[in-house]
Amino acid sequence: MRDSSGVSRRTMLAALAAGAMGGTGVLAGTGTAHARAHTRAASAAPAAAPVRVMPLGDSITDGLNVPGGYRIDLWQKLVADGHEIDFVGSMANGPGSLGDRDHEGHSGWTIAQIDASTDGWLQAYDPGTILLHIGTNDMYRQDPGGAPGRLSALIDRITGRLPEVELFVATIIPLPFADANVRAYNAAIPGIVRSKAEAGRHVHLVEMYSALTAADLADGVHPNATGYGKMAAVWYDALLSVPGSLGLTPEGGGRPAG
Repeated sequence: MRDSSGVSRRTMLAALAAGAMGGTGVLAGTGTAHARAHTRAASAAPAAAPVRVMPLGDSITDGLNVPGGYRIDLWQKLVADGHEIDFVGSMANGPGSLGDRDHEGHSGWTIAQIDASTDGWLQAYDPGTILLHIGTNDMYRQDPGGAPGRLSALIDRITGRLPEVELFVATIIPLPFADANVRAYNAAIPGIVRSKAEAGRHVHLVEMYSALTAADLADGVHPNATGYGKMAAVWYDALLSVPGSLGLTPEGGGRPAG
């Protein structure tokens, strides 16, 4: 049977079938190309930026006697675990085994001196995590009894400027010739940290004093290599206890660096 144009029904059906197959082929081809493009885009997606970690404090952060100090072992532990970390700060020192030598450790500085410069450092480096060990020089140079108040003000300055920062506040390591002052200062730190955390700040206590003894000090003030290694282990455990500090949320999702 032919229609009015003289084309047979069989010819028309064959043409329709061929068109349908051709249409299907185009859709499948488009889908495959789209999937390939999506795969390429996914594989080309940039990795998450490293978490900016600021080691903050005095010569113990700098690493007097052992350049790099606790940062050497801490860096190696974090890298071995696959964490993407960027140490930040205006200072730099350490051996070749320390893959990132930046820090904000200032030899001889007190809490007040750190406080006076913190705004500029935070603006320049925008850390996501801060490791704070400060107060040793206050114990024998500047009103030891007022040190807890100065520490509280420093914490407020840091968390006021960077409300989402993960701030780890350590009790200071032993200082045998001023042990009574150190113990009194350290005893006040847990309450300070707790009050900041209750106010909604991401502030965490790190018990560093009990991790070292006088035998771990090279000169009665600064750790030897063993002492710095012990400090690194304490910092490392503290960071692992707060997943957000290393760029991961407790649910395992990503967290913006800084």
